[in-house]
Amino acid sequence: MPPSPSDSSPDMDPRSGYCASTRTFYSLRAAPPSPPPPPDAPLSFPAFALSFLPTPLPSPLAASRPALVDAGTGESVPLPAFLSRLRALAAALRARLRLGPGDVAFVLAPAGVHVPVLYYALMSVGAVASPADPSLPAAEVSRLLALSDPRVAFAVAGTRGKLPPGLPTVLLDSPTFLSFLHEPEDAAVVRQSDPVVVRQSDPAAVLYSSGTTGRAKAVVLTHGNLMASNVTRAPAAGETLMLAVPLFHVYGFTFCLRAASAAHTLVLPAARRRFDAAAVLGAVERFEVTRLALAPPALLAIVRAAEEDAAAPARAASLQAVRCGGAPVAADLIARFSRVFPGVSLAQGYGLTETTAGFCRAVGEEESARVGSVGRLSWGAQVKVVDPETGAALPPGVAGELWVRGPFVMKGSVA
Repeated sequence: MPPSPSDSSPDMDPRSGYCASTRTFYSLRAAPPSPPPPPDAPLSFPAFALSFLPTPLPSPLAASRPALVDAGTGESVPLPAFLSRLRALAAALRARLRLGPGDVAFVLAPAGVHVPVLYYALMSVGAVASPADPSLPAAEVSRLLALSDPRVAFAVAGTRGKLPPGLPTVLLDSPTFLSFLHEPEDAAVVRQSDPVVVRQSDPAAVLYSSGTTGRAKAVVLTHGNLMASNVTRAPAAGETLMLAVPLFHVYGFTFCLRAASAAHTLVLPAARRRFDAAAVLGAVERFEVTRLALAPPALLAIVRAAEEDAAAPARAASLQAVRCGGAPVAADLIARFSRVFPGVSLAQGYGLTETTAGFCRAVGEEESARVGSVGRLSWGAQVKVVDPETGAALPPGVAGELWVRGPFVMKGSVA
């Protein structure tokens, strides 16, 4: 990626990052404390992400703080158990399923405590995680399978029937998968005698996006893409994040990966066909959630629930920040949110599956307070606004097509 002009360059607008000589917007954010390593250094995303955890884990954190919580069942996985399950599952994937670099694993399962462990384990052995919406009809599942060509699938009893009989499948709610979470001797031998080499340019995930085509396409994200998307400054340790967004969507996918690397508690809402605002607010109270990630329709439901029940905001007193993405949020909805949840910041972000989620984020009080803004460009991002007919770059204030460049941009796609 070409270097950005100096912040002191006369061509650079210090407020917007727009450079008149290149007609390009550059990120004004400072480099994160731990930027990604050199791109040619062999490194998997899990190894990079988990390198931020302290070693050894602080005893209070190791003893009591959960890494994962299922709000529906109450099941809790402490951080040491999460790491143990990750190692065991990664070894079992190699020893029992013979998965390795480049092998695609299709995941058709609702959110649950096994899913983040599975994502991390697959990527740690060089396999490619490919989650899809478990509510899709079988015909659409078949089309996604044709795009990603997986070697194996992970499902649950309720989604198994949507998969073709010839595709090897492991059920996350089966004794077989649960046995994978406890490392057998043969798996340990495989892991120790033949370490996997993963390059940052290797595929890490295949996600599905309608994008501009109208039909779903398979988007290939690399380990380097995920690293670039996860180096932004995380909230302080001890946060509890609740994801009220699907884990198969790039929004939930990247957020669930980020939580583990920051030693946060990740709360997963109960699996339901429709969003339940009362249940989410109840989980915020029960698990003392500090940060909530959701989409605009869910934000509207949360606001309506709080307007109808004046006691709801008080019960959710632990909540400090809400992150909203996936679509624009109307100014009047932001105002309504601020009235019922005073003191809780509402930040927006803008991104695509093809850019490993958000390349624009509202970070901090100043950006979050700007109603309707999605924030400034993320670190490493470069953007042009161009005429869609000619491809000519346009100046600020002129509508056009958005072109994005950065280390988080996908490796490619298949439609």
